[in-house]
Parts: sequence; C-alpha cells; structure tokens
Amino acid sequence: MDNIEQVNRELKGKRVVILGGTAGIGKATAQAVVAAGGQIVVASSKKKNIDATVQHLGKEHEGHVVDLSEERNIRAFFEKVGGFDHLVFTAGESLLLGPLLSTEVQVARKFFDVRFWGALAAVKYAIPHINKGGSITLTGGLSAHRPSPGWSIGASICAAMEGFTRAMAVELAPLRVNMVVPGLVRTDLWSSFSVAEREKMFTDFGGSLPVGKVGEPEELAKAYLFLITQTFATGQCIIVDGGGALV
Repeated sequence: MDNIEQVNRELKGKRVVILGGTAGIGKATAQAVVAAGGQIVVASSKKKNIDATVQHLGKEHEGHVVDLSEERNIRAFFEKVGGFDHLVFTAGESLLLGPLLSTEVQVARKFFDVRFWGALAAVKYAIPHINKGGSITLTGGLSAHRPSPGWSIGASICAAMEGFTRAMAVELAPLRVNMVVPGLVRTDLWSSFSVAEREKMFTDFGGSLPVGKVGEPEELAKAYLFLITQTFATGQCIIVDGGGALV
C-alpha cells in the first residue's frame, strides 16, 4: 500500500467488495477506498490482474477469481466472502458497437451476461451479507441518455441498469442503492480500438466537452467514494461526464 496516499479514514473498519476492481474505474475506486481506510475484496475473471491488484493494495486485502457471467459462481463467491459493508459493481468487457442491422442477436445477448445479469445476480446474492448501514453502487453509462449511432446494445444495457438501480433502492430500503453514470473515460473499455484510434477519440471528443478533456479513472472513483460514504442519497444515478450530456 506504499503507493496509495492516505487522504482520510472515512471507511476505517469497513469492508468493500468491488466486482471488476482490477482495472480502469474499478481499480481506481479500490485505491480510493483503501486511501479512505477501507479493506478491499476485489473480484475479476483474470487471475494475473487479481494478483497484481492485491500486491499493489497490500496483503491485508483480498482477491478472488470469479466468472461473473455464471450465477452459481457469483453465489459461491458471496458465500465465501461472508459479511461486508459496501458493494461496488464496475465489471464489464469491451462494448459491442455497430449498426443494429448487422448485429447478431445471439452475440448481443452475451453483452448483457456480465453488465446486466451479472450485476443483478451480484445484488441478489450480496444482500444477505451486507451489514447494516451498507450500500450498493452500480455502474451505468451516458449512452442511456445520449446514444450515438451504433450504440443500440450499450444504450439498452445502461438504461436497464438505471431502472434496476431505482427499483432496488425501493425494494431494499433502508439499504442504499445508487449508480455512477460515466461519460467517456480513458480505460481499457476501448481496447478493441487501435491505440491511434483511441487517442484520436479521446482528443477529439474530449475537446468537444465543456471541461475540455475526457475523464480519468481517478476522477470517477471520487463519485463512487461519495456514494459509498454519504448516508442520505439512494436511487440516484449520478452523471459524471465532463458535461457530455449538455453538448
């Protein structure tokens, strides 16, 4: 934990489970939680990423290899983890982009496996293990509000997640359930693009935003940390997009 700055101790003594916490926004959120004094349990499908993350965070934190596309694996994971305080779900593979006319429905369905059904199963099996005063923070995307051509699948998943978040906030009350809605962020989500294509997208799109740049994972992590530590907001989908919804 030598490389993680200690900024406060709001989460001292709290155990936080982050599904998808080994890269991008999830990893940045794990670092922010540790800096706030929390103990992290990260889960991902790639062992090498788990090992690297736990080594970076410190030996007092845990890492588990879990295939989040399989319900039985998610159930077994939470049974093994036991009691904890906060759940954060940031897991998801690179998005399927392209015209609906050329999109295979069977392929499109697979993109819901982790991002929607995985999140739903995670919430279902986490509920009995979340301590009083805890929370759930999910992840959506700006495409639910401002879809571009080719975003039929991504926009559908993100919109479904927003509805699920609000429904859970009512059904699970007083457990708090919220969502962060990122705009364009510099993460591995865009790994299907070449390096040159990614950088051009970041530069061009970032220049069109009111803040003049795309987001960084550490900036989004602050939104997750806020939703974890505050005690009054629930059912909220907080957009953190550099003003992308406005232009």
